[in-house]
Amino acid sequence: MPTALIAEDEPLLAQALQAELARAWPELQMLRTVGDGASAVKAALELVPQLLFFDIRMPGLSGLDAALELADRWPPAHAPQQPFPALVFVTAYDQYAVQAFEAQAVDYLLKPVQPARLQKTVSKLQLALAESARKAPETIANPATDPALEAALSQLRGLLQAHTGMPAQAADAGGTTPLLQVLQVSAGSQIRMVPIEEVLYFEAADKYVRVLTRDREHLLRTALKDLLPQLDPQVFWQVHRGTVVRATAIDTVSRDDAGRLSLSLRNRDDKLAVSRLYAQRFKAM
Repeated sequence: MPTALIAEDEPLLAQALQAELARAWPELQMLRTVGDGASAVKAALELVPQLLFFDIRMPGLSGLDAALELADRWPPAHAPQQPFPALVFVTAYDQYAVQAFEAQAVDYLLKPVQPARLQKTVSKLQLALAESARKAPETIANPATDPALEAALSQLRGLLQAHTGMPAQAADAGGTTPLLQVLQVSAGSQIRMVPIEEVLYFEAADKYVRVLTRDREHLLRTALKDLLPQLDPQVFWQVHRGTVVRATAIDTVSRDDAGRLSLSLRNRDDKLAVSRLYAQRFKAM
């Protein structure tokens, strides 16, 4: 029996989606409905559903952020041979978002959900589950190779690029965003000017960004997603949802027994985790 999880912060819409799914796919077992991204990740790791219906906009972690975190933490220790779930994003009408979903071949549902459109999604998911079952022996033989996870990561990379590109394009239709040359950070009653050349890495911390140089740490009052368009992507590499590191500051890249990567830096003792989403940067590994 196929299993699913719904993450939707509007209870009435969650109930409506569950009711429509029950009509379109009576055999589908709904394991749980949650109302935010963090709960969605926790429930998915606990229940290991085959299908996920994630609202793209939720409090805390968005549907996209929740999917990214789940992909990085998959598979659960108690279900190491379970393929990554098939993803469906639920969104209010937004032509740009729809185009992004279609470009990355990610299935989506528009609110309010229409029965005819849902039936197409159900048919697509049924095919996906059949394909997953066909490849199950390969996954069991080699749990580290999950075709469903690799496909999801590829789709999520494309969606993330489209999602993070939207604000910069909207704000600067005439050209690229100017790159930062110096950071203005708070230092008590003063503002300290930190040349970008001194920064080894940035790390998201609640509503701030930690700025790490060789021997200092500063706090920047901005979100990492707003800072990213102002950094040279050839100089600063994003290696995790909350970490951006200067490429030339990386000393070694290590892989543990589970296949997860971490970085050591030349001028600091810090160890930085690399998420699966960005592991492709280190192809030699």
